Amino acid sequence: MYLLAAALIASNWFVFIWAVNAGHIIESSLGYFIVPLVSVILGVLFLNERLRPWQWVSVGLAGVGVLYLTIVYGAVPWIALALAISFGLYGLVKKKAQLSSIPGLTLETALMLLPAILYLGYVYQSQGVLFPKDPATTALLVASGVITTVPLLLFSAAAQRIPLTYIGLLQYLSPTLQFLLGFALYREAFSQARLVGYCVVWAALVIFVVEGLSAQRKRHA
Repeated sequence: MYLLAAALIASNWFVFIWAVNAGHIIESSLGYFIVPLVSVILGVLFLNERLRPWQWVSVGLAGVGVLYLTIVYGAVPWIALALAISFGLYGLVKKKAQLSSIPGLTLETALMLLPAILYLGYVYQSQGVLFPKDPATTALLVASGVITTVPLLLFSAAAQRIPLTYIGLLQYLSPTLQFLLGFALYREAFSQARLVGYCVVWAALVIFVVEGLSAQRKRHA
């Protein structure tokens, strides 16, 4: 179980890091916008969680948005889909996992340690260097590990405590900030045609959030 979790999160990290460095920050943000809806689908398929009618509307609308973006791109937005599916499956595995958040993440990291060491050995042998000569860049690389680990610990703890469908409600802030960084700070190209597709996905998320909050109010009324 934890070997599978390690493989999924490593795949997610690999695609995300490559996408950011290759100038695909906005498309990678789309992947994390889709994650909550992937979690919903996985919850229905594997955990017998049930969707209410408006939740089905939200999932269907998101599918329309992804299909539209596929047509606009002229190709399947594989970065977004790879990120969404890998992290959604990671959440499903963590839901089924037996260990608590810190021991579980420690085990996943330990399983990734040997492949990472082998890769670093290959890099050192071929390039003769492991870290940049600039100390500031090295410090940022080290800090990125901490910045990545803390949210994963919190996610692991949440995945074992609340329904997978509700985890989606908590995952919108990160891709929103990521989208704004790609658009406003790094000035990535973003056409009006692509904006239409993103708006369809955002509309699906708004429906999902509003429906979820409404259902919670009725439950506590």
